[in-house]
Amino acid sequence: MMDWFQQGWVWIASLDYSGWMVWAITLSLLLGGFLGALLPFVPGPLLLFVAGILHTILRPDAGMSWPGIALLTVLLIVAYVLDFTCSAIGARWFGASRWGIAGVFLGAIVGLFFGMLGMLLGPVIGTLTFEVLFAKKTARPAIKSTWGVVLGTGMGLVARVVVSLAMIAVVIIDIAWW
Repeated sequence: MMDWFQQGWVWIASLDYSGWMVWAITLSLLLGGFLGALLPFVPGPLLLFVAGILHTILRPDAGMSWPGIALLTVLLIVAYVLDFTCSAIGARWFGASRWGIAGVFLGAIVGLFFGMLGMLLGPVIGTLTFEVLFAKKTARPAIKSTWGVVLGTGMGLVARVVVSLAMIAVVIIDIAWW
């Protein structure tokens, strides 16, 4: 039962200074990437990707395999596609018009320039504005579409966290066992 612990301890004790530093950097980036999955202004999945690639560059003998890097790349793309489309999908489910969907994307782009609050409120304000001004909806259906953006953003957060956990698992499993 304690065999894995003893083997792990022997491995940890055998690391030299550079090995410790590489692992410290990798684990710091993994932690920052996970926190970034929860915070809208930190590129969490990108930090997780950088953690795997940087570990492989700094320790080519004990880095990630090519299939692991390929899987990490696919997960990175999936994370960003889900992140950018979940708000629009939520708005569409709640009856947003094409103008409302355009407002989601334009609001998200404009919101980037206003920090964290802008990133959170940009798609919401964009949807509401475009639904009222261009789709000529009354307040009630426009607010319903906007509520869809809020729920879609929440779905995007959950999806980003799930994909980020998968990325962390890929990095750790690939480095530790392959």
